Amino acid sequence: MLKWMAIGLGVLVVAVYVALSIMAGGPKDALQMVRFALPHMHRGNLHVGDHAPDVTLVSLDGGSFQLRDHLQGKPLVLVFGSFT
Repeated sequence: MLKWMAIGLGVLVVAVYVALSIMAGGPKDALQMVRFALPHMHRGNLHVGDHAPDVTLVSLDGGSFQLRDHLQGKPLVLVFGSFT
């Protein structure tokens, strides 16, 4: 019985690692996601309809700008991620 539990646990660990690798884009990225991203994930206190906090953002050309400078009563969409 103990042998089958160990085999089942091993299969489960491998399945979780494969799933994380697929989600993260590769085995190396899966390890980095578990190491760095997962411990820092938490829910914030913003709700639908709240004003965005003023933050300094870094643009693609390396410059920086304040979020409030680009709002000016118009909607602003920020995309966080990679499209490569």
